[in-house]
Amino acid sequence: MLSKIIERRFIELNPAQQKMIKSGWGDDTIDKTTVEKITYLSDGLKVKGYIAYPHDTSQKYPCVIWCRGGIGNAGSIDEFNASGIFGQIASWGYVVFASQYRGNAGGEGKDEFGGSDVNDVLNLIPLADELEFTDTSKWGIEGWSRGGMMTYLSLTKTILFKAAIVIGGIANLHCNSQESKFMKRLYELTMGKADTENFRTKCESRSIITFPDKLTRKTPLLLLHGTADDRVLVHDSIDLAEKLKELNHPHELVLFENGDHFLKSHRKEVNKKRKEWFKKFL
Repeated sequence: MLSKIIERRFIELNPAQQKMIKSGWGDDTIDKTTVEKITYLSDGLKVKGYIAYPHDTSQKYPCVIWCRGGIGNAGSIDEFNASGIFGQIASWGYVVFASQYRGNAGGEGKDEFGGSDVNDVLNLIPLADELEFTDTSKWGIEGWSRGGMMTYLSLTKTILFKAAIVIGGIANLHCNSQESKFMKRLYELTMGKADTENFRTKCESRSIITFPDKLTRKTPLLLLHGTADDRVLVHDSIDLAEKLKELNHPHELVLFENGDHFLKSHRKEVNKKRKEWFKKFL
């Protein structure tokens, strides 16, 4: 079989960086995990990403896909943050797969912000077959901000995932573009000017709030959102949760009082919920 991972490189941090990671994400993040930078094939394009896994590869672990936010340098995951974010999840006992999406971080192609780049998420799945320590019968997926949108869209295309987590996720792009100048500028980078019909059409096709019935009900959804989020307003998750309730879709909505877009002041609570959700279903 032709390998879909075409480049792999171990990430090595200096002692000062390792100390910072341990302080922010815990000792096990550094002491018990390996994080690699990869290039993989997605629709024939060379796309950049990461894999992370526990040091002990004598057993098989469930798999988790992690979806980044932003576009370009905004939200891009560098090696330091990859070591913390993905190393932490790996320290919980998972193999992590993450994409920078096409057109980002030196990858080929063009990021369409929820267009064909959704395939870059789904095309991480076959990579697990190339690692002998993956339990490919158990998959979870998590996304933050734009990564939440990517998670929702992925869940309309597969029934593979046994658990999904979305944090500060975009569910209604049209509302976001009207309420946040930051998000409007972000969307216009890939979808054209906001006052055009083409922009509105693209927003609708990427907004899960307009087609929540397309989400597979086989995947329980955990929605986490800060009430003071000024980039993706909290009503995105509240409104979606109402739709999910009407559809009897398994889900849980957790709001964090005065939490910002990154939930910086609620990290312990957020990590506890994330860890418990994956443990419950994976």
